Amino acid sequence: MENQEFVYEDAVRELQEIVSRIENNEVPFSELAKEVKKANALIKRCREELRKSEEEMLSAIEQ
Repeated sequence: MENQEFVYEDAVRELQEIVSRIENNEVPFSELAKEVKKANALIKRCREELRKSEEEMLSAIEQ
């Protein structure tokens, strides 16, 4: 996902898929840490995007 343009909705969808696979025991133990790290990175990126959007909206309202 780093080499592509970030799309918030795609990141949320991917995060939901990871969580679903983990909850349904579809992730082998050997890959669990990798998936959790990937989910954590997606959460961090989504939070950054939400903060950026919030700042832009507040700036637009103040003008």
